[in-house]
Amino acid sequence: MKKRLREETGFTLIEILIVVMIIGLIASLVAPNLMGKFERSKEEISKAQVEMLSSGVQSFMLDVGKCPKDLSELVKQGDATDSKWRGPYLSKQELPKDAWGRDYQYKCPGEHGPFDLYSLGPNGQIDEKILKNW
Repeated sequence: MKKRLREETGFTLIEILIVVMIIGLIASLVAPNLMGKFERSKEEISKAQVEMLSSGVQSFMLDVGKCPKDLSELVKQGDATDSKWRGPYLSKQELPKDAWGRDYQYKCPGEHGPFDLYSLGPNGQIDEKILKNW
């Protein structure tokens, strides 16, 4: 009786291999979808930040009458001699970085409008994947 009980307990190697294969199959189907959503969320965050920074630059331009020299002027306290400055133009006292940890690129006057503001995107170079304000 004890011998038969000992033979019937536990899983066989075949059963364990089948379970591991099923888990691997499920993981191979789910992982690409999750990674794609993660990359898209980074792009959406950077798009929202480009819009926020663009609004700050536009508010600065409306108040002061000229483009900021660089984006740091949006968060610095205004020059005491400049009575038109009504900032800071961003709610936080530091400039955000894009979702890939890089600084946003800013140029005034811009090639595509009064100013160009963009993130280099996932590739880190100027190509079709940049996130821009134009």
